[in-house]
Amino acid sequence: MILTLSCPDRRGIVAAVSAFLLERDANISDAQQFGDASTGAFFMRVVFEPRAGDIESALRAAFTPLAQRFDMDWTLRGPEPRKVMILTSRFDHCLADLLYRWRIGELPMDLTGIVSNHPRDMIGHVDLGDLPFHHLPVSATDKPAQEARLLRLIAETGTELVVLARYMQILSDDLSARLAGRCINIHHSFLPGFKGARPYHQAHARGVKVIGATAHYVTADLDEGPIIEQDVERISHRDTPEDLIRKGRDIERRVLARAVRRHLEDRVLLHGAKTVVFED
Repeated sequence: MILTLSCPDRRGIVAAVSAFLLERDANISDAQQFGDASTGAFFMRVVFEPRAGDIESALRAAFTPLAQRFDMDWTLRGPEPRKVMILTSRFDHCLADLLYRWRIGELPMDLTGIVSNHPRDMIGHVDLGDLPFHHLPVSATDKPAQEARLLRLIAETGTELVVLARYMQILSDDLSARLAGRCINIHHSFLPGFKGARPYHQAHARGVKVIGATAHYVTADLDEGPIIEQDVERISHRDTPEDLIRKGRDIERRVLARAVRRHLEDRVLLHGAKTVVFED
């Protein structure tokens, strides 16, 4: 099981959590913590094997008084894979990569469906298998209705995480708020950077020496959500815009995959406009 928590920093938190697990004969296999001196906040992630016969609901009830004593915001989750829905558009390299990592067991998720604003044949060469596919075309006139359909799909399937795998539609403020903390986007730039259309052409025109990508949680402020993962790659004057696009696709794939995996493994804790990410 995985226990994550955040609370005001004070003495005795680690000792109290460790004692709680020791009293129940739980075996801790990994524990990480971080105290932010600038804000006085404390963060912790503990992976443990419960005593035989202990169930999640009983542990949750037993831990509640301790959590209240330290004013904790906490989660306790078993090993079951989380339910994930992927949204995509014409650029399908991130979708194909996520599906590959899922099929080989690298990403522990239960896929509830693929949603696109384009027909299935636009990504026809990507093997979706028997995964449910939903075509939700979006226009200026029907965007609210389509977002309502998307929310119904999320609710009906019990989806816990929505991944925007180069989904080229801006979510409304209302939808972003409803998905707060459970919707990850991949941005084709090392934020802050070249925003808008044709980012790699902008980068080429400016003669940049690195390009990158950013995975972040979606908020109403476009491309300003808490950052989970970033990466860059060096380029030179020899690289054309097409070279940048090719290299950029590789960065986007690996950055999004790392961000999704860290979320699925409860390694990401929100900290205002930022995140605390416990590495593996």
